[in-house]
Amino acid sequence: MSKLILALDQGTSSSRGIVYRCADGQLEVLASAQQEVEMSLPRDGWVEQDPAVLWEATLASAHAALAKVYERGRYSIADVAGIGITNQRETTVVWERASGRAIYPAIVWQDRRTAQRCEQMRTARLDGEPMEAWVAQRTGLVIDPYFSATKLAWILEHVPGASARATAGELCFGTIDSYLIWRLSHGASHITDVTNASRTQLCDIHTLDWDPALLNFHAIPAAMMPQIVASAGPLAYTHQDCFGARLPIAGIAGDQQAALVGQGCIAPGMSKSTYGTGCFVMTHTGAEARRSQEQLLTTVAYQVGDEVCYALEGSIFVAGVAIKWLRDQLGLIESAADTERAYARTGGDSAGVYVVPGFTGLGAPHWDPDVRGMITGLSLDNDRDHVITAFLQSVVFQTEELLAAMARDGGAVAQLRVDGGMVVNDALCQFLADILGLQVARPNDVETTALGAAMLAAVGCGLFADLADATSAWQAQRVFSPQLTEQEKVARIAGYAAAVRRARTR
Repeated sequence: MSKLILALDQGTSSSRGIVYRCADGQLEVLASAQQEVEMSLPRDGWVEQDPAVLWEATLASAHAALAKVYERGRYSIADVAGIGITNQRETTVVWERASGRAIYPAIVWQDRRTAQRCEQMRTARLDGEPMEAWVAQRTGLVIDPYFSATKLAWILEHVPGASARATAGELCFGTIDSYLIWRLSHGASHITDVTNASRTQLCDIHTLDWDPALLNFHAIPAAMMPQIVASAGPLAYTHQDCFGARLPIAGIAGDQQAALVGQGCIAPGMSKSTYGTGCFVMTHTGAEARRSQEQLLTTVAYQVGDEVCYALEGSIFVAGVAIKWLRDQLGLIESAADTERAYARTGGDSAGVYVVPGFTGLGAPHWDPDVRGMITGLSLDNDRDHVITAFLQSVVFQTEELLAAMARDGGAVAQLRVDGGMVVNDALCQFLADILGLQVARPNDVETTALGAAMLAAVGCGLFADLADATSAWQAQRVFSPQLTEQEKVARIAGYAAAVRRARTR
């Protein structure tokens, strides 16, 4: 009988459990379950979540997905070969080692509260070297509130007694993967994989260990840091109470690295872009940790066995969450499907309206935490559909900025593989092809984040020989080719660039 892989996908807006059957060289979805999770916005630029809610939603969705499989009577827990975990990255949790209780809400990756601290870091020096150069060389990242380091330092500074307790070994730090594994193992395993570690701004991506100088700079005790492990293998085990059996956690990757694997981008030069709450473009660079001259990030793509692969990444903070904002805050749409209808009515012409969705600042290549959202170009001739169309297109213009930066870094993209909930929208995919001027390939399974975690777990369990074996079944469901004239494309891109300049100088 074929074996099963349980993928746990803990994202910013939901937690999902997906059960895959591994048979005939493929991973097939048997069942899935999902629970939405909420964000709290206590102040301008602050974004928090309740770690206990993230854990409970993850466990509940896993049980619900497994229950659907068990109901059919063919499978039981004995058939589950292992678990793959993928997660929202950079989100920071500090919890008590003895109880598992978080001492402060999870500070989400979108949070900008440490912007002032980051400004101070840019003028600091470490061992006589400019801080920006130190951070870029060792971590591959830029100085920005996005990453975990300043979030963790903020918690230790602002929660009474936290620093002393951390020094005494009473507290644990982790990104969401680490926190979930700690809970799943009932505290037996305090680990994180190399992909998540590489997003903390505390990990040397060349040695794959925590950087002592950066820990010391932020006054972060080494005692609270998780062990860094590979992305595939028998990495940890669940406690029997969680699922009725002791299951191996055999695959771990941050959501964007998991999507890279799920899209079959395991060779240098292959690129993917994921459209979820945010948008993330990633290009595989092989064994080379390539330094960017364009404010892009160098990150660990994955580690399987002794093989470590790297990637260049561009991060957009606001994508699908902007559509959610149109629905929940403005009431301009009732569902995401309304954006397609609005786009069809405008014919993809926003009539001069541009949106800069800087709700929580701008990510790559600008890295400007002080920018806020802007709608520009409005006239009395514009209507609701023009605004909705402009919001949808803003995601594409941000992607174009990233790919242009990658090309200047020597990482020109020949084809872009896209995934995430937004790409079921044909109009969005076509506009991507038009503005990028290249083929955009949408796979059969657009939820490639969970699929990538399942692939890593299947390799870690020995169900596939390697990643090439696991990703060989990837297929495009549809390929979109450019249709816009060069003149039209250039004019649209220039219009968005002008809007960004206004947003950054107002």
